[in-house]
Amino acid sequence: MLVNEGIRAREVRLIGANGDQIGVKSKQEALEMAQNANLDLVMVAPNAKPPVCRIMDYGKFRYEQQKKEKEARKNQKIITTKEVRLSPTIELNDFNTKLRNARKFLEKGDKVKAAIRFRGRAITHSQIGRDVLMRLAKECDDISTVEAAPKMEGRSMFLILAPKAEK
Repeated sequence: MLVNEGIRAREVRLIGANGDQIGVKSKQEALEMAQNANLDLVMVAPNAKPPVCRIMDYGKFRYEQQKKEKEARKNQKIITTKEVRLSPTIELNDFNTKLRNARKFLEKGDKVKAAIRFRGRAITHSQIGRDVLMRLAKECDDISTVEAAPKMEGRSMFLILAPKAEK
């Protein structure tokens, strides 16, 4: 934002400190009015014809803006992706352990990437791996939705689960 002497326009539409329209004034007149009020002249709409300037305390305005931005950042939810690695020949107890971890991640609000790495000749039976991933998705369907269906990338197959949005 342009402030005081940084404003290059000859004429500006002026808004007073309390928000009332003063009208079109020369830059010098506007600067003098701002200095008489011990405030700054701040350009708020540079693309208007003539540009719109406002008389305000610029330091206080910047402080308020920074406070709003900080509050907005505080309320953001950062979603991370956790990975659960499975194998096509996984046993029931191992599967239940991986399932418990995936459910824990989903309940915490994180996305889960379930990955199966095919080794050796196991890649010829990729349907077995797809079945394991779909079983995981079915077990978690009460708290998650499938964001990306199982797909092959090289020797790995991936499935992405996202937590269901709370109402």
